[in-house]
Amino acid sequence: MGRAEVRKAQQQRGARRAPSGRAKGTEESGSGSGSTGKRTGIRRFFTWKKVVGTFLGLTLLFMAAAIILYFSVNEPTDPNAQATLQSNTYQYSDGSIMARTGATNREIVPIDKIPPDVRTAFIAIENKSFYKDGGIDVMGVARGVFNTLRGKGTAGGSTITQQYVKNYYLTQDQSPTRKIREMVIAIKVDQRMEKDDILVGYLNTNFYGRNAYGIQAAAQAYYGVDADKLTLEQGAYLAAVIQAPSQYDWATAGPNGKRLVMIRFNAVLDNMVEMGKLDEAKRKTLAFQEPIKPKPRPGMDGQKGYLVQAANDELDKQGIKADQITAGGWNITLNIDKAKQAALEKAVQDELESKLDRKDTKGRPQDQSVQAGATSVDAKTGAIVAMYGGQGLEQKDQSNALRTDYQPGSTFKPIVLASALENGSKTQDGKPITPNTLYDGTSKRQVVGSKIPFNPQNQDNKNFGDPMISIQEATNYSVNSVYAQMIVDVKPPAVKKTALALGMQDRDGWPEDKPAMALGTMSANTVEMAGVYATLDNHGKKVRPTIIKKAEHKDLKFTPEPAVGSQAISRKTADTVTKVLTGVVNDEGGSGNKVRSGSYEAAGKTGTTESNVAGWFTGYTPELVTVVAMFGEDPTTHNQVTLTGTAGLGRAGGSSFPASIWKAYTLAVLKGGDTDTFDLKEAEMGAVQTPSRSASPTPSASASSSAPAASSSAPQSPTTSPSPTPTKSGTSPTPTTSPSPTATKTGVPKPPDPPLVPER
Repeated sequence: MGRAEVRKAQQQRGARRAPSGRAKGTEESGSGSGSTGKRTGIRRFFTWKKVVGTFLGLTLLFMAAAIILYFSVNEPTDPNAQATLQSNTYQYSDGSIMARTGATNREIVPIDKIPPDVRTAFIAIENKSFYKDGGIDVMGVARGVFNTLRGKGTAGGSTITQQYVKNYYLTQDQSPTRKIREMVIAIKVDQRMEKDDILVGYLNTNFYGRNAYGIQAAAQAYYGVDADKLTLEQGAYLAAVIQAPSQYDWATAGPNGKRLVMIRFNAVLDNMVEMGKLDEAKRKTLAFQEPIKPKPRPGMDGQKGYLVQAANDELDKQGIKADQITAGGWNITLNIDKAKQAALEKAVQDELESKLDRKDTKGRPQDQSVQAGATSVDAKTGAIVAMYGGQGLEQKDQSNALRTDYQPGSTFKPIVLASALENGSKTQDGKPITPNTLYDGTSKRQVVGSKIPFNPQNQDNKNFGDPMISIQEATNYSVNSVYAQMIVDVKPPAVKKTALALGMQDRDGWPEDKPAMALGTMSANTVEMAGVYATLDNHGKKVRPTIIKKAEHKDLKFTPEPAVGSQAISRKTADTVTKVLTGVVNDEGGSGNKVRSGSYEAAGKTGTTESNVAGWFTGYTPELVTVVAMFGEDPTTHNQVTLTGTAGLGRAGGSSFPASIWKAYTLAVLKGGDTDTFDLKEAEMGAVQTPSRSASPTPSASASSSAPAASSSAPQSPTTSPSPTPTKSGTSPTPTTSPSPTATKTGVPKPPDPPLVPER
């Protein structure tokens, strides 16, 4: 090989080795700078190509998920139940409208009935981009969903379209799934509906507080005007209040609530300026307009609210629950007679309210505490024809006619007598109990035969009889000592059974086996006491007072329970008790004598509870049973307080204002015309008895004599039975007719003083 050829071959070999040599040289030369030319650690995974690729992939994935979600979530075809709630209509018995009400209190108005600047006020605070967006604010929704997932409360970030979707189609829960559905449906609704239609739907479905749904109801509730009369300032407040209606209602808000709603109120106006919808100079002239105080809904004034309460309460007890009632759509006809209702309201006003000075808190403080309630029932049908619940819902939000936190007092005593007659009960010495049976009327007399000591005081600590007095007379004068012994003779559980059969309710606190039960120490309301006395008036057939005549609904069926049922007690028992109660009215000294009139025949019973915290008069004619009650309730603490001193007078028992109201009402509705008379052909008064000292058991250290023996004398009616006049001394009064031998109290130990108990 020649030299030239060798050199060429060497050059070729060097050329082949050069890359490796250069790489080595580079590596060596670069080692001093710490660079190898290779990517290490996390940089191997995040190149710009990979980042861009991942972003594009996620974007495509998100778009695919959004498309799938869009087509998988359907726009609901029907609104939710809340969005379609209706009002209820309540009518008098003659079909005339009494009230319209419902949980929604909503009246839909078209957009042209809402002033443009009021509409803009809502847009300014809720969704400034409303007319530009596609139904959602992506960033706002993202923030809202993130906050919900973190448990940070309400989602927020919703557009007006989303809020309309939530109000009209969905629910108010804040779950992430509901929020996603809301967003998708909002997009579809925005595509299908005009913006003005969405806006007016939003304004008509919002809840504004004060039981007002929709802008029209809110305008009435807060400013007493229709929606088309709202000013910008008023609209700005309504736009502010919807965020937290209960907290931001100016009438009930605390300092912080007022501060927060004012921040939103000013934000509404400032945002309108920013949007170019309000001149800045005019903005400076606008001031907050304080809303009016809350008022009862239209048609709920006076007694109407209480009548609606009573009707709804009865529907609920018969299976139509509160949510079904509040859903609306009911046409309810009451048994309330418009003329009788007006007469009852007038009687309360004339005989009680006109005599009170509710403003004089120092001179006549008791007047502030007086509450009145009444129920009037047709005894033959059980229809509640009139009811009085109080001064009005603004002053008292629960009906006094339905309250059960007071005792009925001595109006319970006829039930004790009815139970004695129905069960054929006997006295301690084995004599049958009849209206003419004699008992010891001594005040504070210790009962005999009870494991529980009891020695009640009569009214004013008076003794009645000499010392014996008939049950008829003891009922006329409401003698506690007689009825305390009688319930022991009948047995308290038997009396309770009779009371429940007649219509009283077994509530907590009913005394199971105590002699004090005779004095009405359980709780009751005017409706159930009216039912008890209506059953007596109806010859023992059970009467369940009902205020509902009929109730109709397009989707629900309601059949009222029968108001008159089978025999609760025998006719003989019922008629006998009624005859005894006519003596309470007709006897010159009877506790119910105040209601006596030549215009009607009446029976009744007074009741006054311990410490005079309540007074009752329950009376009836053959046509009508009416219960009138007064309650002493501290207006601040709502504790029970005495009625003594009402209208600047003394004791205010059942024979005072309640009896006066009863008489005025009864005269007005019966109009002094031809009235029925009681048909008491089966009444049985029993043989007239004469006291016999030898028949009385010897008193022990713990108890005095029990009921005396009966005689075989002929029956005697209550109008001719002895009528002793009570005295305050320890001696017994002298009977005015049919004098009987006297009995002495020698050797009777004086029992300890009991607490004051109901007397009349």
